[in-house]
Amino acid sequence: MGRPLDPAPGGSILRGEEDARQVSYLELFFDLVLVFALLAVVSRIVPDLLSNDVRRQWLSLLYTLVLALPLLWLWTTTAYITSRFDYRNRWIQLLVLASAFGLLIMATAMPYEFEKRGAAFAVVYVLLHIGRPLLLRSLLPEHDEVRASFTRVVIWAGTSGVIWLAGAVLRGNPRVALWLIAITLDLVVARFGWPVPGMRRQPEARVWATANCLNLAERYQQLLLIALGETVVSIGVTYSTHAATPAATAALVITFLSSVLMWRIYFQRAGQVLAQAVEMASNRAAVGGIIGAAHVLMALGITATAAGSELVLAHSGGRSHPASVAIILGGPALFLVGRSRLEQVVFNRLAVRRLVGIAALILLAPLLLPGPPLLAAIAAVVVLLGVAIADARRAAGRPAEAPSPAH
Repeated sequence: MGRPLDPAPGGSILRGEEDARQVSYLELFFDLVLVFALLAVVSRIVPDLLSNDVRRQWLSLLYTLVLALPLLWLWTTTAYITSRFDYRNRWIQLLVLASAFGLLIMATAMPYEFEKRGAAFAVVYVLLHIGRPLLLRSLLPEHDEVRASFTRVVIWAGTSGVIWLAGAVLRGNPRVALWLIAITLDLVVARFGWPVPGMRRQPEARVWATANCLNLAERYQQLLLIALGETVVSIGVTYSTHAATPAATAALVITFLSSVLMWRIYFQRAGQVLAQAVEMASNRAAVGGIIGAAHVLMALGITATAAGSELVLAHSGGRSHPASVAIILGGPALFLVGRSRLEQVVFNRLAVRRLVGIAALILLAPLLLPGPPLLAAIAAVVVLLGVAIADARRAAGRPAEAPSPAH
């Protein structure tokens, strides 16, 4: 449940330990904008997947990364901010609302992403990633270590910002290439704590502090539910505008089953005990970073699954092309990769059944090329069902497993 936006006690901008796991209504409002943004990603890439141009089909897979990763990274950095700072502070409220509006602008630029108007996507992204840490730095005059961490963030955001804006000046494939480099740089330097020569890094002063990973655990659970909800909304809206043919209805049922199975696989059981794992971890900052990467991978996989479902609904019959099989099977495979990483950090083990599921999806791809896209979607559901059944059989008759984090 969220909480009302009462003034922060004592005027403190840092979030208190009593609020470590509490999610506010402001954060939930921001999440609603993300649903629209992910819907825009799916709407943007599906026409390319349905094109007869093989080059456009394969480029659509690259577009999925270039469009979805910046949105997910913006959500992630906003989640870090709201978990670290008091959501009742008026500056934090303003910052989150500005981030929500920026996310909305990026989503509305999606149809023109690699044309002239699409430059707004990069401009808004850069302004938010430079402006927000600058504002937070100015609000923390007595916290030198935290200020230093935001200084490093600004330096790297400015560096990648040059690449983002250079891509905004160009169009077409050069823009795609530069933006792919820019988002890769953003994710890599964040993984290593935004290192800057001559500036000493303090692990406890990273943007995600140890006391705030409890809130982040709940936020990441919500991210997965948002992504799954977007898949159901996307296919439901599309189905309502199509003739209710047996093939279209089958695509609707398969998409819903895929969402249910991914929800089941996520919460059985690592997703269910995520907060407990964070509490037990000896290095919460390290665990928080790994958990974040795992959830971004899973959300990206779910978004790709939604695009694959739209493709199946629009073109259920006929022969599949390689790009369509890649996204229909690749979405669930990417989800299982992220889920395996989550299992590794929460229970300190490698889940063989998920690796088997990933391998099955890869091996099935060439065999499904001669068949229709609907057959590939059915195969993906069968693999997910197999993983879910294996999870259920492992847990049957045993006490609920307690987490044993790797860090």
